[in-house]
Amino acid sequence: MNEKSRELTILTGNSNLPLVNDISDALGVKQSTCRVHSFSDGEIAVDLYDTVRGSDVFIIQSTCRSDYVEENDGKGMRKHNSSNDNLMELLIMIDACRRASAGRITAVTPYYGYARQDRKAKARDPISAKLTANIITSAGADRLLTLDLHAPQIQGFFDIPVDNLLGVPIFARYYLEKFGHDNPDVVVVSPDVGSVARARKFAERLGVGLAIVDKRRDKPNQSEVKNIIGNVAGKKVILFDDMVDTAGSLTGAATALVEEGGAKEVFACASHGVLSGPAIERVNKSYIEELMFLDTCPRGFGAGSEKINYLSVAKLFADAIMSIHGGASISVLFE
Repeated sequence: MNEKSRELTILTGNSNLPLVNDISDALGVKQSTCRVHSFSDGEIAVDLYDTVRGSDVFIIQSTCRSDYVEENDGKGMRKHNSSNDNLMELLIMIDACRRASAGRITAVTPYYGYARQDRKAKARDPISAKLTANIITSAGADRLLTLDLHAPQIQGFFDIPVDNLLGVPIFARYYLEKFGHDNPDVVVVSPDVGSVARARKFAERLGVGLAIVDKRRDKPNQSEVKNIIGNVAGKKVILFDDMVDTAGSLTGAATALVEEGGAKEVFACASHGVLSGPAIERVNKSYIEELMFLDTCPRGFGAGSEKINYLSVAKLFADAIMSIHGGASISVLFE
């Protein structure tokens, strides 16, 4: 069957329902009817109510934690999914579609979890990003669509095509409207050495300088700033990262930029607002004036902080899905 003649089918689990609704609206495609729920012992069950035989199926599911309402006998029950629950939902939905003879299955993960363990940093470390890639492929996915992988080389962990969209153009449009181009009072700051390449591309789009926070991470979610490379004195700085989990590194960098570097104001942005543990409290107490995220993780994670705002990725993913479905190039989406 010709790829373009296949029916476009959108399915979703429980990870980020508002985003999926926005993507469906942008596509002008109604979501296929299904129910993703759990048995009393926590095992996940999937019911597909519409045929997917021969369809071009896109399963949209971030693998972060989430809160949602599960309908049970007409009564809405508030439920909580861990990142592992949402990963299992994705895998079981892929398997269900494969066994129902779907024509092609694309796993759409706006936030791809387990990406931080992409190499052996010390003896006996697992490479969880590779393991997760193997599982998604084995479940039956034909390709993956995601955004701002924590490490770009994770694309090579898959034996299926991977399209890794970039959040830089979305953030660039926002800050160009806010500060303009070639503003000498603005500096982009990479919160660590590992994010320099990403931050440099962002700085080039804004036409501003780049500085780097040199930090040491002794254990997960804990880091210490050692030095600031570059001049931020009297500047408005934009901390640019790919994700914020407990916000310790981000708020620590903001403190160093103001108290040691002499920065005038600190703004921050990151693609994925995981925001676990003490993140909201840390952001509220920090020097950060505004923290912008893309809505790859639920916007509700930012509740409790007036400093946190979101930009939508719905149109970006809708355009990518339509291009993949039609067999067109998606390179224009990186512009």
